[in-house]
Amino acid sequence: MIPVCSLEDLPKGESARVATNPPIAVFHTDDGDLYAIDDTCSHQDASLSDGWLEGCLVECPLHAALFDLRTGRPTCLPARRPVRTHRVTVDDGFVHVHLAAEEGSAA
Repeated sequence: MIPVCSLEDLPKGESARVATNPPIAVFHTDDGDLYAIDDTCSHQDASLSDGWLEGCLVECPLHAALFDLRTGRPTCLPARRPVRTHRVTVDDGFVHVHLAAEEGSAA
């Protein structure tokens, strides 16, 4: 379990990058849901936490590939491979990420 930040420090519609190896991006959707995926786009080396969030999708800032935050799967080209998803919990107002073991699966 990796501590990320307090929930109040991650407003809805925003993301946080966690400097793990590999880095993880945590997203707080406008609906109030929290998702975590590997931060690096599977198409090319770009930080997904710098991308644009719309609903449960994040758009890579480099080539506009879209990833579903729930599954890690790309929904359009140029990305073809999914990114890992990670389970997110909130305990006493603090966001935590639970690392997944396999690519494309939630922990």
